[in-house]
Amino acid sequence: MKPVFVQPDPAGPAIELTDVTVRADRTPLIQHVNWRVDYGQHWVVLGRNGAGKTTTMSVAAAQRFPSSGTAVVLGRRMGTVDLRDLRTYIGLVGAAQRLPDETGHTAHTVVLTGHSGSVLPLWERYDDTIRDRAAKLLELVGCANLAERPVRVLSQGERARVRLARALMADPMLLILDEPFAGLDLPAREDMLAALHTLAAAQPKLATVTVTHHLEEIPVTTSHLLMLRAGTVLAAGPIADTLTDADLSDCFDRDLAVHRIGERWAAHAR
Repeated sequence: MKPVFVQPDPAGPAIELTDVTVRADRTPLIQHVNWRVDYGQHWVVLGRNGAGKTTTMSVAAAQRFPSSGTAVVLGRRMGTVDLRDLRTYIGLVGAAQRLPDETGHTAHTVVLTGHSGSVLPLWERYDDTIRDRAAKLLELVGCANLAERPVRVLSQGERARVRLARALMADPMLLILDEPFAGLDLPAREDMLAALHTLAAAQPKLATVTVTHHLEEIPVTTSHLLMLRAGTVLAAGPIADTLTDADLSDCFDRDLAVHRIGERWAAHAR
């Protein structure tokens, strides 16, 4: 029977993976992953290249079925609902993600395309309310002054924040940011972190997951941490309890020391 669309359950978990394994050509990419994200929580995911971060996120974003185990996204078990509809409630932001028609459209137009989920703007679908929402989201991420500027002239950091605003146009219940700071210089990184801080305050029920390699890129709003190593969960829980010297050293196979500077995190090799 073809799965049918069911409204996401706001009372259920945003993500719940139970004993999830994903294989490719019989090779396990992740194994026996158990992970739960509730609404309003802000998770960061750490791990070396090849640790399984991308595969785990593909399941969490309802982009890929597990080979075994159970995956619940937005309170609905994968395999019982139409994933195409479920994905409309999930915002995705990635450094490698191209913006629609980067050569000609303004930042405001690109954000509008997030409402229709289209590569090109579908003008007939954008009424004054939707156009106003796009403008307010650009303001939320600190890009109100860039609304009428062509995307092609924006810096990498400005484009990163436009991607964030575009992902928010569909009013997602879950936001996944896959290495959103890649390629950004220090000022651009700090602007992006400030935008995420503002977003958390503006939408307290939104669940977010940020994938990064660097502790300095962990948003100050982060409440929980997932560490992956060789396709398995090394640690998961409140960040203050799980971001330890021992676990971080195991995660990256290097003797590392963790520092807390105000509300920010950092690490160095001993």
